[in-house]
Amino acid sequence: MNKTSHLLSATTGVVIGAVVFGAAPANAQLAVFDETSIAVQQGLQKLQDQANNFLNTITGQLGLNGPLASLLGSNSYGDVTTLLRQGFTQNANYSKAQVSAQRQIADASNSAMARFERDKRNAVIRDEHVVSPLHCAHLDNGQTITVGAGQSWKVAAAIQTVADQRGEAAKGTPSYYGAAQAVEAINMLHYSRYCSADEAAAGFCSASQRENADQRASSLFGTGTYDGQDGVNSANDYVTNLVQPIVPTAQRGGQMTSLVAKEASVRRRQYESRISLARSVLNEVLAAQSPSVPLNAAQKQQMQNEGLTAVDTGSWVQALQLDVHRRYSDVNWAAQLQSMTPAAVEREIANELAVTNYLLLENYRMAMKNASVNATTLAAVAERDLQTLKPAVELPTPNLSN
Repeated sequence: MNKTSHLLSATTGVVIGAVVFGAAPANAQLAVFDETSIAVQQGLQKLQDQANNFLNTITGQLGLNGPLASLLGSNSYGDVTTLLRQGFTQNANYSKAQVSAQRQIADASNSAMARFERDKRNAVIRDEHVVSPLHCAHLDNGQTITVGAGQSWKVAAAIQTVADQRGEAAKGTPSYYGAAQAVEAINMLHYSRYCSADEAAAGFCSASQRENADQRASSLFGTGTYDGQDGVNSANDYVTNLVQPIVPTAQRGGQMTSLVAKEASVRRRQYESRISLARSVLNEVLAAQSPSVPLNAAQKQQMQNEGLTAVDTGSWVQALQLDVHRRYSDVNWAAQLQSMTPAAVEREIANELAVTNYLLLENYRMAMKNASVNATTLAAVAERDLQTLKPAVELPTPNLSN
């Protein structure tokens, strides 16, 4: 093939050079017969025939039945060009399908992840709004504390009413009838409830299981709740012995009409006012520990966890004590705190702040009573100093006749 191509190229070059550079001019007087032109035309015709034969040979070799076609395989499914076009088209279709499939896979994956993230967020929102059992326990304790405070106030008011009548030697009380009756009454109360071994040996009374409980501070300050009515009586009798065991006899008749009696009446009212204030402070301490409100199962269990004997009815102080201890030493509360959601922790903090505010209010109320007691003590000290004050110079007695 290369030899034929070179021969064809050389022949073409010779013919073109002869035509262009060696052509002789035609003579008009002679007959038109140019051998050179005829030779050139014949040469070009021959060259064209050789080129056509060459192209036909190439086409035949590349045709469906040519040797090259046999090298490419069977032509049963069409020529090479058609097969290549179909193959490239199929590859393009595969690529388009692959891109579409990958897009669908990506869309499906994004949708699945979006649903997963949405479900996670929904679960978080749900958990944030789920009420913690500790929140319910706080509400139960808060109701117990509130009710206990109201009940303890009623107990304190009832005791104060009876104590004021006794301190004023009102009619029907032992002191109304005389000092001997007052002394005998307080002794008989002691013998009947708190007889000691020595008193029993002396024959005054029979030994009691609450020996001398009316003179022991443990009767007033215990574990938080008094032991039933006997415990409340012991605390009340201790307060009585602490503040006013013997009440002065009542003033009657002429004891209230003379000038001296009138001054004595003023002094008596001052004394009874101070006794009433002292008794009021201690009555509030007593009432706060008196059994006044039912305890639920969780509170009873907490008392057992603290090593105390569970009681069905607790005091206001006991309810407060359980609520404070629950957040300080209860294992169950600590375990639930570890698994709380942030919102639940914030609610628990808000509950604790509410308890703090409640305790601050109660401290303020008690501080007012303490201030009252301090002011009364200051007044009593000032009065005593005035009575003991002696003038440096004996003052003359004024003459009222002038």
